[in-house]
Amino acid sequence: MTDPAQETESNNLGFLHVFRRKLKQTIQVVPVLDFLTFLDADVKERIQRAHSGQGNTEAVELLLSAVERGPRPPGWFQEFVTALKEAECSGAVRYVVPEELPSPSSEAMNDYCVQLLVILHPTLVQKIKPEPLTHKCYEKGICSREDVEVICTKRDNKGEREATRELLSRIVKKRDWFSPFLFALRETEHSDLADELTGATDERSGGNEENGIPVQTFSKKEDQKKFKLAAAIFPGSKEPQLEQAKESSDNFVTERSASNVDLEESFLPSDLYQSSADTSVNSLNDSLVENDDMGSDSDQDEGQDTSKRSSPEPDMTLRDYQMEVARPALEGRNIIICLPTGSGKTRVAVYITKEHLQERKRNSKLGKVIVLVNKVPLVEQHYRKEFHPYLKRWYRVTKLSGDTKQKISFPEVVQNHDIIISTAQILENSLMNADGEDEDGVHLSDFSLIIIDECHHTQKEGVYNNIMNRYLKEKKKNGKQRKQNKPEVPLPQILGLTASPGVGGAKNQKKAMEHILKICANLDAYNIMTVKNHEVQLKNQVKEPYKKVEIAEETRKNPFGEKIIKIMTEIQNHCQFCPSAEFGTQSYEQWAIQMEKTAAKEGNCEERVCAEHLKKYNDALQINDTIRMIDSYNHLKIFYNEEKNKKHQVFEENGASAAPNLDEVDEFLLSLFYDNEKELKDLAAKPEYENEKLVKLRRTILEEFSKNDESRGIIFTKTRQSADALLQWIKENEKFEDIGVKAHYLIGAGHNSEFKPMTQNEQKEVISKFSTGKLNLLIATTVAEEGLDIKECNIVIRYGLVTNEIAMLQARGRARADDSTYVLVASSRSGVAERENVNLFREQMMYNAILKVQDMDRAQYSDKICEFQMQSIMEKKMKIEKKKSKTYRENPSLITFYCRKCNEQICSGNNIQVIENMHHVNVTEEFKNLYIQGENKTLQKKFVDYQTNGEIICKKCGQTWGTMMVHRGLDLPCLNIKYVTVDFQGEKMSRKTYKQWKELPIRFPEFNYADYCDSDDSGDGDN
Repeated sequence: MTDPAQETESNNLGFLHVFRRKLKQTIQVVPVLDFLTFLDADVKERIQRAHSGQGNTEAVELLLSAVERGPRPPGWFQEFVTALKEAECSGAVRYVVPEELPSPSSEAMNDYCVQLLVILHPTLVQKIKPEPLTHKCYEKGICSREDVEVICTKRDNKGEREATRELLSRIVKKRDWFSPFLFALRETEHSDLADELTGATDERSGGNEENGIPVQTFSKKEDQKKFKLAAAIFPGSKEPQLEQAKESSDNFVTERSASNVDLEESFLPSDLYQSSADTSVNSLNDSLVENDDMGSDSDQDEGQDTSKRSSPEPDMTLRDYQMEVARPALEGRNIIICLPTGSGKTRVAVYITKEHLQERKRNSKLGKVIVLVNKVPLVEQHYRKEFHPYLKRWYRVTKLSGDTKQKISFPEVVQNHDIIISTAQILENSLMNADGEDEDGVHLSDFSLIIIDECHHTQKEGVYNNIMNRYLKEKKKNGKQRKQNKPEVPLPQILGLTASPGVGGAKNQKKAMEHILKICANLDAYNIMTVKNHEVQLKNQVKEPYKKVEIAEETRKNPFGEKIIKIMTEIQNHCQFCPSAEFGTQSYEQWAIQMEKTAAKEGNCEERVCAEHLKKYNDALQINDTIRMIDSYNHLKIFYNEEKNKKHQVFEENGASAAPNLDEVDEFLLSLFYDNEKELKDLAAKPEYENEKLVKLRRTILEEFSKNDESRGIIFTKTRQSADALLQWIKENEKFEDIGVKAHYLIGAGHNSEFKPMTQNEQKEVISKFSTGKLNLLIATTVAEEGLDIKECNIVIRYGLVTNEIAMLQARGRARADDSTYVLVASSRSGVAERENVNLFREQMMYNAILKVQDMDRAQYSDKICEFQMQSIMEKKMKIEKKKSKTYRENPSLITFYCRKCNEQICSGNNIQVIENMHHVNVTEEFKNLYIQGENKTLQKKFVDYQTNGEIICKKCGQTWGTMMVHRGLDLPCLNIKYVTVDFQGEKMSRKTYKQWKELPIRFPEFNYADYCDSDDSGDGDN
């Protein structure tokens, strides 16, 4: 008897084989690779090299060969399909999704349209203006954002004709491209070309048209060849059906026109391969297996026969403890569900979603659910693991995040789906649009249920709280409407999910209880639900790990650290600084940052530079305390090499005119480091001075991984740099390799750090390898504490890292395997062990506070909730009014920017323009004369709409001012506010510093691309 799984695998590979030629023509390989996690990194790199050297077709061939060669984990085919969809390879999707296989007639129509482009290729290349047409094709959905970027880059680097060739080669890879292309031509003043295309086709088609587009089909020989091949590959296909399909297709068959051009000599491959007929598609469907983990967003009717499904619907039965906490939500109440990590909170939310939508349907009411998350990877995780596989049979489920390449607006997504999994910021943006009466906006009343994941973040200025503040204001308005017997605006039910609401830094039970009540008020919760009646079942499901603390006694000599302190003391004496904080502490770091800010505001360049360097040395002391001496040394070396290079650039640009006062302090600081560099390097290489914490960490890892061949673990550390350094330390230690440790770091995707971030796809790939066992040890920053679906671990180590009780619970919850261990590694003088004990105390305080809130008299509870809600509304209102008054009072002409290091005036606020509401550029000629451009390889990486090429550096002192970015083919200097000071006209303490542009109470105008190009062109002469 045939194994269904093997048959499915054979069928999936069959699709790749039958339609290989078509896939090679229609796949854009680079964006597809971003979404494939089952391919090894070295395979992806080989494919990308082939793409750069041999072209897209050869790279696709390598990709398909790699997939066929394997290994192929479960779900690989659906991931491949999803990758094609996410990369917007709509033409390729048709050949791997059975429901979308094109008919012979539509396939022949597509081939004929391609032939028309080939025939008229010289004329099109000569006459098309690629930029406006490319953007119009993007609007029509036959160009992706990446297509636009590549085409515009081609235009800038190689001219309009090359850009046109790139455009034509890309649009023919899209599904149903010809008609939108004709419209795009007409709407961009290329009507003559559209007429030429349609006129030429009419002449060659002999009047055989379908929907106004000429039809020419493929030969009988090709048709028979495809049918035979399909019959051989797919056992489910019946010969009579194939014959019937062949006969029906004979009606369309003609010999190819003698005017055909050899496509190999043009921009497309020859011998376009045809798809199977419509009737054969039906037979293919029966042999395909639907994967429950992933798939399309289409729903199935509730009463549909599911006998042909490859596997039954996933079980939707809740455990007793899950049903206990879900019950009030099933009755339509707003609640917070508080369950430990690994206990199935999301599964409860899925069940509540299903019951909610069914209840709305029974009552003939519209049901619409949105699931809000605070991290982009959680969108994909909740969609793929929970909501889609469990609910796709009955409801239309979709996902949306900043990474989603969505061609339709958010309101359309909401209108066309029953369940939307989205990042909270997308909803907040759309709510703001609705406030401004923008058509591209939604209202809270458009939803019947809002699920908020990790809802303990619903406080202060968080995006969750901004959304809920709107909800509370609508609730308040409804109260007034009710008193006046006027209609009320319907509000959605709220469901919050959390593993730990925390205590908000409370030091006593009363404050802890107040914190819990505020969270309940912000979410308008009827109650916060925890398990009371089925605790035994919960404990059996979520096992507590064995906890231990490894304290490293600081008995070692530390000549490396002593040398750094000696250098720092010399700098302090030079500037006559007298900090009260101890070297190497967080307090000293705070002092150095504040001193640097104060000196920048006062225009004291010497003190500002010294404070900046003291912070770097203090960082080095902290690295030495956390990781290795060599990591600390490298941190300083990289910093001073960059400073030295900038210094040389400034000297080459200015010669003897460089600022003498800055030269003196810079020379002092550079000489101080380089005079001591050799001694620091020699000390860093001596193993006898090794960090005691690393000794404890090594012993812990060796012990835990020696116990169990299947061990999996996570090390939590504070910074991205320490995660990378620990990985290098593990790789360099042969003992770890001997016991099978396979490690990688997992860090955040944000750009608020000097260390290069991971992309979302890199994160997914690492987590996928960890799940399959290719990796068994993650070295992670706090990005891995909350939410991410990481395989259960038997060892969790917090390496010198203690934050709050929420983070402690989240990290500890990662140790879900049987006989798991939770270890804290810390030094005796760090205070980390003491802070961990404080967190344990706060954890117990939190549980007691939750019990007290649950036991409150209902009237008292309601009064408290109402009081906190009114307080929240008033505080928000005051902040908005204060911000408005400040913004209205000030305008760009009132501020001036100065170099933070040398106090040189940079520009007025009038010179700043904004791109994409985030990038602040100065495109004036005067500004160009004030900076030089320097390389920064960590910045030379592409983004969605732009790329950064390097740094812009003060010509006078070498201070970094920001980055040189490429936006739609233009080089634009982008100013970073943290590198400048801002002077406010007419204020006493006028000089201020900021970390982010949004803190500045000024609104700058949008960058006008067209105006800039016009002014730039007007100044250009003939080359």
